[in-house]
Amino acid sequence: MLPKINQTMYIQTETDTEPLTLRSRVADVDNQNIYIEIPLDEKSRKLYRTQTGEKLQVYFFTQEGVKHLFPSVVTGYRKEAVNLVAIRKPELEEITKDQRRSYLRVEANLELAVRIGEKLRFLAITEDVGGGGVSFTCERNRPIVQNGVLTCWLLLNYKGGTIAHAKFEGEVVRVLPIEPDKNLIMMRFQDIADSDQQKIIRFCFERQLDNRKD
Repeated sequence: MLPKINQTMYIQTETDTEPLTLRSRVADVDNQNIYIEIPLDEKSRKLYRTQTGEKLQVYFFTQEGVKHLFPSVVTGYRKEAVNLVAIRKPELEEITKDQRRSYLRVEANLELAVRIGEKLRFLAITEDVGGGGVSFTCERNRPIVQNGVLTCWLLLNYKGGTIAHAKFEGEVVRVLPIEPDKNLIMMRFQDIADSDQQKIIRFCFERQLDNRKD
């Protein structure tokens, strides 16, 4: 199972003292290389500058939600309208399945109702969602701190016009300033019903399929 064109890929660096998790997308494939868009650092939201010869650990999700991993290395660059990074195409026997529970995450701007404590409520917009958590932006003056717990209601828009809501409690794992007056809040699910989690996973798979068609 090799990654396909337009498929989202996640990359972990091996050369940094603190490994980074990057996100990219497959733009082209040939016999020797996979050509990906310039990766985005998921924490800083900045583009990551790779180096020729840099070793990487790469993973991607199949349509069924199975995580596949393989080692690779940056082999060069290809200049087009959008510059691409070339990484070594793995042999099939180098690709392994991750049997641990892991979830696909997709970029999505969805409406999220947030409650802090019993009184403070506000609306936010997600940056990405997945079966294991969500990230959203909000004004910096909101009293949100790392390790805090928020009660949330997520509005999901499926293909065909159907709508669903998913309720969950999420633990804040990171608060990252991204603009002069905004923070990016990264959460993982602490308490969510299986039925609501499946709604989110279904949305992620639909969005991944749509991205492949773009």
